Amino acid sequence: MGTARFTPEFQGRGRQRGYSVADVASRLGVSAHSLYKWVKAVTPDQSERQSKELLEAKCEILRLRAQMRRIEEERDLLKKAARYFARDPE
Repeated sequence: MGTARFTPEFQGRGRQRGYSVADVASRLGVSAHSLYKWVKAVTPDQSERQSKELLEAKCEILRLRAQMRRIEEERDLLKKAARYFARDPE
């Protein structure tokens, strides 16, 4: 009988439910070392995580800049309206 084949999705789910590595490994019939290798394979490394966070931060900055421009335009429009209505009628 050969070794069992597990999909990467299945391999990544083992620790999601809060079980210990030893418990999950024994239930699956694999070594703890194999389970650690599976977890490492599906966990993004530091550079991937940092680049994702950087991209999210840039998107947030762009969104906030657009929102700030819109708010400044609204403010300028309200200032013009206030000056118009503050004038004395002749």
